[in-house]
Amino acid sequence: MIRTAVIGYGLSARVFHLPFIRQTPELELVAISSRQPELRQDYPHLGLFRDGAALIDGSDAELVVITSPNDSHFALARRALEAGKHVLVEKPFVVSAAEGEALIELAASRQRALAVYHNRRFDGDFLTLQQLLQSGRLGEVRYFESHFDRFRPEPRARWREQAGVGSGILFDLGPHLIDQALALFGTPQAISARCRELREGAESTDFFHLMLHYPQHEVVLHSSPFCASPTLRFMVQGTQGSYCKYGLDPQEDALRAGHAPEGADWGLEPAVQYGQLHTADGCETVATRPGDYRQFYRALVRALEHGDPLPVSLEDALLGIRLIELALRSSREGRRLAVGENTL
Repeated sequence: MIRTAVIGYGLSARVFHLPFIRQTPELELVAISSRQPELRQDYPHLGLFRDGAALIDGSDAELVVITSPNDSHFALARRALEAGKHVLVEKPFVVSAAEGEALIELAASRQRALAVYHNRRFDGDFLTLQQLLQSGRLGEVRYFESHFDRFRPEPRARWREQAGVGSGILFDLGPHLIDQALALFGTPQAISARCRELREGAESTDFFHLMLHYPQHEVVLHSSPFCASPTLRFMVQGTQGSYCKYGLDPQEDALRAGHAPEGADWGLEPAVQYGQLHTADGCETVATRPGDYRQFYRALVRALEHGDPLPVSLEDALLGIRLIELALRSSREGRRLAVGENTL
């Protein structure tokens, strides 16, 4: 059993981590840190700490899962690695590429695992898209568009939307879209971006439109807070056909509703949300594969116990942060920027 501790008891911990830690037999939850009063009632038999530093110093955890605000990721991950613990950091990895480089070097020197929680590589629609691209039925991809839109026309009073380093939608939803694009297409040659505060009273970026430029195709990654219509998720156009998909993977809504990630029907999407494949021969519905965030933690366990590859490479996690930095700079300067090939 791998003794596991979680820093933070907000939405990320309660929805995206604790349910999967409980469902992974190789993990033993031993500690949580938070000042939220309900924590003691929810987990009366665990080691409870007021903050992440106290948990790292005072618990016997072998694996520390960091779900605290973005600007604390670097300091807490560094402290945990220096204490000889493995670390899983919620996305975004860190708030600067320099921080990411320092953590990767530290993890290597201490011979400890450092992982980043890009769970949406296990979205059902993304797994379906990967399978479709690998089948060759679209031919050679020429245009790819990925959205994570919402209808939230008014800012909310929470740290993710306040002014500060690492806040804003580009650091919140951007890592999901960027990581999926990297998994599909690798490193782009260049990036162009528009990042703005469109809502009245917004203190941080709430809209982004990124263009990743590749030699033979273009990739668009987009998020808007004003999408009240059905949400476009993927649009892929290739030399043999096109694929269009609406709606989001159902796992998040199920987890928010309190459903445990278990059973053969976990991650199944309703047929009404299946995507459409258009070719010269006509149109057909493509059934969405079941999504399964459980696979991330299972892969992490194999990495810790058997030395298998991490679920997401540190090279991709670091490149994702570099692309966020370049996107913000491209937006400020109003120009296209080259992306370096060397990510470490």
